[in-house]
Amino acid sequence: MAPGLSLEAEWCAQNAVAVSYDGAAIVTATLMPGEPETLHIKASTDAPGDHQTAAVLIALEQVFAARETCRDLHLVLEGLPDVSPRSLPFVYRDGAKLAVSRSGFYQCPLLWQGHEQAGRTRATPVPGPEGREHPLRPPHPEGLVYRRFDPVAGLTVSFRTVDIERDLDMFHRWMNDGRVAFFWELAKPRADLRDYLEELHEKPHTYPLIGSFDGQDAGYFETYWVREDRLGPYYESGPWDRGWHGLIGERRHLGRVKTGAWLRALTHHLFLDCPMTENIMGEPRVDNAKLLSYADGLAYEKVKEFDFPHKRSALMRCRRERFFEEVRL
Repeated sequence: MAPGLSLEAEWCAQNAVAVSYDGAAIVTATLMPGEPETLHIKASTDAPGDHQTAAVLIALEQVFAARETCRDLHLVLEGLPDVSPRSLPFVYRDGAKLAVSRSGFYQCPLLWQGHEQAGRTRATPVPGPEGREHPLRPPHPEGLVYRRFDPVAGLTVSFRTVDIERDLDMFHRWMNDGRVAFFWELAKPRADLRDYLEELHEKPHTYPLIGSFDGQDAGYFETYWVREDRLGPYYESGPWDRGWHGLIGERRHLGRVKTGAWLRALTHHLFLDCPMTENIMGEPRVDNAKLLSYADGLAYEKVKEFDFPHKRSALMRCRRERFFEEVRL
């Protein structure tokens, strides 16, 4: 289910959400008191099956976003023949009732992820650098990979894969900004930066992204599988560990609110991208105090400090369980 399906949600009463398509309500979701509360989702009109499923997901998103302390819900589905527990992978049984947990719901990629999850492409690993065998990686995604409204920041965060022809001028400008160059050390001519991006596209374990706020390009991000990357030998890296590098290139998009939003979104995207990934890793410079100041609030913990050939880094780790249990999404 692509994140671009045009459904609108609105609280139509204190405890009721209506989800509409093309001006007509598809479902109404009403919270009923109890321990835990019950969300009664009822069809308002006939609609295609994918719209019904999307409407249920959006109703749940609205409730969890509005009820920050709500951890679990019972779920009643009425008049939705195309929606079943099997179509909602986060639903479980609580005795005779259907139930959903906040932490399970936010691990479901259906609403926000723009491509299929990375899976096991073969049963056996392939050779890696310095003897670090790793899974055979899937092809890079293309286009939009993630989009989600962040209720904490009050804006939509999205990521798309880099299009070199479209993005090279912007990438060159960002990398030659002294503020960025201090950390990235890529203040180079356009031709060299084109080569840099083309090399990334050829590597199976990494791909670059452009991040946006409310549709405005704001920053550059690189995601990678740690086992094959330069970080792999500096700790006991797992086969599905993921890492990232990031920068905000447009100065108008700096600040704690937006930085927190892209950190939440990028970490969320990487966990959604592969259900086997249990750890998201980072290796910022130890003197990058601004970035490191976000760690605790986003469930990143400092494992150690270590020396790369070109910098002294802090090894940061975000564990899946802690992220989905502690971070408000």
